[in-house]
Amino acid sequence: MKLYIMLAVAIAVASALIVYTVSTQNDVSPDIHTISLVSTLVENASPAIGSPDAPITLVEFGDYQCHFCHQFFVNTKDRIITDYVDTGKVRMIFKDFTIIGPDSIRAAEGSWCAQEQNLYWEYHDMLYHNWDGENTGWASDANLHRLAAMAGLDVNTWSECLNSGRYSDVISSSSDDARELDITGTPSFFAILQNQTIVNIHGAQPYEQFAQVFDSMLQ
Repeated sequence: MKLYIMLAVAIAVASALIVYTVSTQNDVSPDIHTISLVSTLVENASPAIGSPDAPITLVEFGDYQCHFCHQFFVNTKDRIITDYVDTGKVRMIFKDFTIIGPDSIRAAEGSWCAQEQNLYWEYHDMLYHNWDGENTGWASDANLHRLAAMAGLDVNTWSECLNSGRYSDVISSSSDDARELDITGTPSFFAILQNQTIVNIHGAQPYEQFAQVFDSMLQ
């Protein structure tokens, strides 16, 4: 799908930050292009962290084996949660873009199976806390089971879900959404303001870049 987007800002940093916006005229309802784009961004996504009434939704496309996704998790995510999610300004959702290897898909399936016990984010975080490189074997089935126990899951129930493959379609669809948006790497973020303005933040940018985007959108 060719997105109806207007280049707004291009900031060169160590990893390039490119910001795009999709917006409507003042006091005009979102057009069909914006509605379609928002739908692509929020479908096939994790449960949200934060208030459903938060004005901004931050969508992350990520891969559990991705080095820079891990860097975002370690260096930036908690600060966003403290300053913007816990204060009701932003809610966060995660979408799988499993491009690194088969273990990426298996780890994503593990998170979706954890959601059946309402522990999606606990397992998501456990994966990143135990990240150990790309295609190094740390996301093997044996280790995923160990992490499930550490996250407080009923491992037998979780294992049955994992072996069923019942979340393979939603994970595949989420990755297809990323390709439709012309995303070529992870992580990639989209900040959506009240379904009318969309800003794309490319890569594991420092906290300050996210704060700048959020504060600008909230003005």
